[in-house]
Amino acid sequence: MRTFLGLEPPKRRRGKRKRPPHDPTNGSLRRIKFALTELVAVLFFGSIGYLFFGFTPLEAAYQTVTTVATVGFREVNPLTPAGQIYTMVLIIVGAGSVLYNLGLLVEAVTEGHLRTHLERRRMDNRIADLHGHVIVCGYGRVGRAAVDHLLATGYEVVIIDVDAARLAGSDRLHTIGDATDDVVLREAGIDTARALIATLDTDADTVYLTLSARALRKDLVIVSRARTVDSKQKLVLAGATRAVNPQLIGGRRLAAFALQRHVAEFVDTVLHDDSSDFRFHQIVVPPDSPWVGKPLERWDLNGGSRAQILAVRRSASAPFEVNPGPNWTPEAGAVLIAMGAPEQIAALTKLSRPAG
Repeated sequence: MRTFLGLEPPKRRRGKRKRPPHDPTNGSLRRIKFALTELVAVLFFGSIGYLFFGFTPLEAAYQTVTTVATVGFREVNPLTPAGQIYTMVLIIVGAGSVLYNLGLLVEAVTEGHLRTHLERRRMDNRIADLHGHVIVCGYGRVGRAAVDHLLATGYEVVIIDVDAARLAGSDRLHTIGDATDDVVLREAGIDTARALIATLDTDADTVYLTLSARALRKDLVIVSRARTVDSKQKLVLAGATRAVNPQLIGGRRLAAFALQRHVAEFVDTVLHDDSSDFRFHQIVVPPDSPWVGKPLERWDLNGGSRAQILAVRRSASAPFEVNPGPNWTPEAGAVLIAMGAPEQIAALTKLSRPAG
């Protein structure tokens, strides 16, 4: 099954996003930049001094490097007393600075700071290239299960979690930070995301996240996890497209398996088994669809798709009509719930789009 909430698999876009200001590698990066700046400054100003003593640019640079490196080579040209004094000052000031900053660079390489920074940069670039991905806020048990399912069904996912330990060593696209922060949401690509799943530790945080995400994107699909039954309505009022209580759903599924095992098993297989030959899919009828104003009996489903239309709704907020009759006629924005094999669903989706 390659759909989530009836959405098509994501496409990509090109673009760049600024590095996160809270990136944990920023401290190490600043030290590396500082060390390199000091090394360049010592070499530059040391060479400028020797130029005043009549050295050529190459001789001045060579003399500076041999001096601050304390390798003991002889002078390139004989030094005047002023030149000797300048060299002693350069050794005292420059050699210590060079040795200290070289130590910082070696530490950054050996302890993995530089590698971590480069990996973070590559991940930021990959996130910047995404379009139509799903953002999962909170990488606990529920969030991890959602991510596993989305990845198994072919979707790109960006994870947001405030706890870096949960994602330590993970190669999944992620950003570390507070998901209720607008800056963090933008770093995860909320401007081009297809949906957001909120599974934070508390209902208060989830409500705040839902408010923030809805303010940033009016058209974003937001699915929020409710820890209590009472919080479901509050999450919907905050802007969630759908509020879900996993405990309530889990209890109902247990009861369904106990009372109607075969029905529950069939629905569970179609919805959650990635190897299933059948799947559910929702199709939103576009304004230029050949179906608009055309009765269902004239769609030629048997010859063109053979997918089954289980239910329809006139609009995204209208009630469902189960097993629509042959005279049912859709308008633009109508929603169809279909079931079939992947190739049947693909054919049905193609039929809903204008030719060419």
